[in-house]
Amino acid sequence: MSTVNSDKQATVPPAFAKRRWVLPAALVEDLYPEPRRPGGRPRRTARDWVVDFACFLLAVAIGLLAADALDQEPDLSPAMAVADQLIGALACAAVWLRRRWPVGLAVAMVPVSLVSATAGGAVLAALFTLAVHRPFRYVAWIGGTSLAVTPLYYWMRPEPGLPFLASLAIAFLLAVTVLGWGMLVRSKRQLLLSLRDRARHAEAEARLRAEQAQRLAREAIAREMHDVLAHRLTLLSVHAGALEFRPDAPREEVARAAGVIRESAHEALQDLRQIIGVLRAADSDDAGRPQPTLAALDALVAESRAAGMRVTLADRVPDPGAVPAAVGRTAYRIAQEALTNARKHAPGTEVTVSVTGAPGAGLALSVRNAPPRGEVPHVPGSGQGLIGLTERATLAGGTLEHGPTPGGGFEVRARLPWG
Repeated sequence: MSTVNSDKQATVPPAFAKRRWVLPAALVEDLYPEPRRPGGRPRRTARDWVVDFACFLLAVAIGLLAADALDQEPDLSPAMAVADQLIGALACAAVWLRRRWPVGLAVAMVPVSLVSATAGGAVLAALFTLAVHRPFRYVAWIGGTSLAVTPLYYWMRPEPGLPFLASLAIAFLLAVTVLGWGMLVRSKRQLLLSLRDRARHAEAEARLRAEQAQRLAREAIAREMHDVLAHRLTLLSVHAGALEFRPDAPREEVARAAGVIRESAHEALQDLRQIIGVLRAADSDDAGRPQPTLAALDALVAESRAAGMRVTLADRVPDPGAVPAAVGRTAYRIAQEALTNARKHAPGTEVTVSVTGAPGAGLALSVRNAPPRGEVPHVPGSGQGLIGLTERATLAGGTLEHGPTPGGGFEVRARLPWG
């Protein structure tokens, strides 16, 4: 079976899945689709057999009652009475074909209703089946035609002991009742199918929302891993490169570089464990260790200085702890990524980090580096971090700009809401 069919079955309540026999075959085919040969018809359920037998027996009962009344028609010859009963018997037998050809049977019953009184029950069964299985336009045309020829029948064969208008009113009432009942059954089936479709659409939308939430979570985790691990691994690369190109460095410098490498590797491992823990526990980004905020900017600058960078911090925020956690964390990640980029693309240059802001006025962050000295080799994947920073600032309700400075350097500027 296809995936669509599986989705259809999944939307059916379990209570109905165990009691298919109480549903019509048309609904079972739509709710429980199963592969069948081309052109084949759905298998009748137990309910269908009961309804078909009831319609057949009702048509036979009405035909027998009409056959008993044929003797009361003085102008009806014996041959006509036999023909009437024969046509009525064939019409009752044709009731078993009502599901296969509802329109054809109803059309055939229109002329039959003009010549056979014993076919009255079969005519009503055909009209009922037409109203159940076909749209209203078929009911309007065929049912209207059947009602239009009814006066002609009673004009040719008046009902014994009953006025013409009374006979006509009773026939109209029966036909309209049967047609209305059939349309009511059809509307209930259409309502059930529409509820099924709405349930399927709701499930599909829920799956899409879940997939979108997972995708957004993966993107957030990927940004977090990039922001955190890129900074740590850059420190590792710088000091490992220094040890590689200066094997004769003094013992104190080698020990200091090895300490920075060890500490950076330890911090990178801790950050990686934290992110994996968030993935396993399906918690928010605030789970695990406390996330860095603007108050941790001094430690970030000190760490960069320990790695050999020349960083100047101009922090003009009176109380960094008063900055909202989300805004402070965004500013910290922007500064961290900007310092990482400066270390990769302009090594050895002076970097200035400036932070200003107050409640109600917003928070402004600027990271500027001087032009690089000499030729700097191209770093694969350049620019991806700035794309992530722009998205992070936008999600926080702020803006981020970046570009070269007039002197040949590079600057990252961000404005974030505060208050």
